[in-house]
Formats: sequence, structure tokens, C-alpha cells
Amino acid sequence: MTSDQHLPFKDDELESARKLFEGPWDFVWASTRIDDLPPMVSQEIAFAGRSNVGKSSLINALTRRNALARTSHTPGRTQQLNFFRQVGYDERLTIVDMPGYGYAAVGKEKVAAWTKLIHDYLRGRANLMRVYVLIDARHGIKDVDGDVLETLDKAAVSYQVILTKGDALKKSEQEAVIEATAEKIRRRPAAFPEVLLTSSEKGLGIPEFRAAIARTLAERA
Repeated sequence: MTSDQHLPFKDDELESARKLFEGPWDFVWASTRIDDLPPMVSQEIAFAGRSNVGKSSLINALTRRNALARTSHTPGRTQQLNFFRQVGYDERLTIVDMPGYGYAAVGKEKVAAWTKLIHDYLRGRANLMRVYVLIDARHGIKDVDGDVLETLDKAAVSYQVILTKGDALKKSEQEAVIEATAEKIRRRPAAFPEVLLTSSEKGLGIPEFRAAIARTLAERA
């Protein structure tokens, strides 16, 4: 496998990544329009995924903050680009929580506005280091996910698939869904080949996810 990251991670990498995320993360900006984005002061990673896939919960797990990103049982709650950073601590990295996609109960005009915001951001943000596309491990890649992956491929934006809610699967099922997902993205030009399985509730894969982000950040420094 040719890539800029290789698993498993060494203990020192996991510890270094833990320290990268241990500072006081805070909300710093919200954008509903592409002309209202914050200054590009650091490298950015963005989280994309279907509504209710667990984006906010995963961001909270990575940063060890219970309510940094708002979680909701109501799909479509996040309606803007939310930016988080360790202000005054380690400001090398900004996390961007993107609006969830694929929620049919939201009005078509609102869906269109969210979609345009997401696509414009992905195509035009020069300091965007990588997009993490979250996929529910119980369901795998759906057609609406495929549309987003296609957009990322066309825009030549590097992305990695992160499986969420992995604790809901048995060990054998976890391995199978990782392999099946990796096979589905294998020929996609902008896809990072390594698929990570996580669980925000149980902490599964969280240290490894932090380490994957830290490696990418180190390579862009």
C-alpha cells in the first residue's frame, strides 16, 4: 500500500497525538456563507457525513470535550460550518464540523443551500488538509455518500473514510465492513486507502484517529 500513513501506530505516535489534542478546544467561528469564512490561520481538517452519523460525537471524543460540538438526536441540526481551535495553546490545527447531508425531511431549498456551502468550501479552501468522511459502520457507503466522494474526487480534495458506531458490530463484522469499505474506495483518486473504525461511545479507534491526523499535520508542516 502506497500512502502517507501506515497502521498500526507506534506508542510514541499515539502519545504525541494525545498531546496534540489535549489542549482547551473552543468554538471560534460559524459560517453559513462561503464569503464569511474565518481567516486561514492554520491547517484545517473537515468532518463530513450524513445527518446523525455521529460527527459531533466524534469531534467531542477526539478533543475530550463533552459538548464542544453540539450533538442532537434530531437529524439536520448542524446547519453551518463550525470551526474549532485551541486558541492560545496549539493553534496548528482547526477542526471544521460541516452540515450533515442526506436528510430528506429538511426543505429542498435548505438542502440545496447546505450542499452549495459544502461544495464551495471543499473546492476553494486552500488550507484544507483533509476531509474525514464519516460512514455509519452498520450501513456502509450509501448512494448519497457516493455523491460526496465524487465531489471530493473531482475537486482533488484528499479524504479518508472513518467508520462510526463500530461498537454496534461484532468483531468479525467490524473486520468485514472495513474490508468492504476499503474495496469500494480503492479506485477513487482522492481517497486515502486506509479505513478507520471508531466508536465515540466506547473510545474504539479514537487514539488511532488522533494519530492519523497528527501524521498528516506533520507532513504539511
